[in-house]
Formats: sequence, C-alpha cells, structure tokens
Amino acid sequence: MALFTASKQYDSLESLFVDQLRDLYDAEQRLTKALPKMVEAAHNPSLKTAIQQHLRETQGQVKRLERVFELMGKNAQPETCEAMKGLISEGETVLSAKGDPNVKDAALIAAAQRVEHYEIAGYGTARTFAQRLGKPEAARLLQETLDEEGATDKKLTQLAEQSINPKAERA
Repeated sequence: MALFTASKQYDSLESLFVDQLRDLYDAEQRLTKALPKMVEAAHNPSLKTAIQQHLRETQGQVKRLERVFELMGKNAQPETCEAMKGLISEGETVLSAKGDPNVKDAALIAAAQRVEHYEIAGYGTARTFAQRLGKPEAARLLQETLDEEGATDKKLTQLAEQSINPKAERA
C-alpha cells in the first residue's frame, strides 16, 4: 500500500469518464513519443510502414480526445497512465535487444499488440460511458478511435502470421 498516494474520488459517472479520458490522453501522448523508436527498430518494411501509419493515426487520436474534452466542457489534461508507462517500458526492452532482426520484429509486434489491446479496452469503456452520459458526439469520436485501434491490431496480426512469424521461426 502506498503511503503518499492521493486517493481519487468518483462522485459521478461523468467524473469517472473524465478520469478515463485523461488516462487515455496521457497514454496517446506517450505513444506518439515511443512509436518513432519502434519505426527505427523495425526491420521488415511492411512493419515499418504499419507503425508509421499508426503514428499518424495516434496523432489524430490525440486531437480527437481534445475534441471530446471540449464537448465535455473540460480542459484536455493528461493524468499519468501507469499502464502505458509499463507497456512502453517493456517495449523498450525489445528495442535494445540483440539478436535476429526477424525475431526482433516478432517481438515488436507482440509489444505493439499489448498496447493495442490496452487501448481497445480503454476506448471501449470510454465510449460506453459517453453513450450512458448522453454524449453521442463524444461516443462517435471514441468509436472512431476504437475502430482504428482494432484495425491496427488486425493488421499487426496479419503481418505476424503471414510474414514475420514464419521468418522468425526459421531464424
């Protein structure tokens, strides 16, 4: 138990929703800093392209979250996302690893998919909260991001199964 941690207070679904948005906002900002390092580390050209595309999407997702904050009448303020910090830290271990480039690409995909699955969970929850709060435009914007995250996850799976994992297996 942490002695000096301020406890949160959730007085309403709206306060919980805003807290979730702040967590996602921090997560996406951290990811925009981490993805260029992944692009550099990727060996497979298709994987590099997929990560670059996701970086552009992530930059758009940050702007979309800022729009959701506006719709809620709140300032876009990040709140430290400990989960994303941990996921990025694990991913950095892959970046600094030595070994076969094809195996490292498989490890990059594994790290990236952990991030995608975290984001899918977060955006799905936030979207549902927006729907319950009667914020259809916020829900639509969050669903747009959720759709992008799901598409990225599928693209990474396809790359892994069709190209990268078989090469890694032969390493």
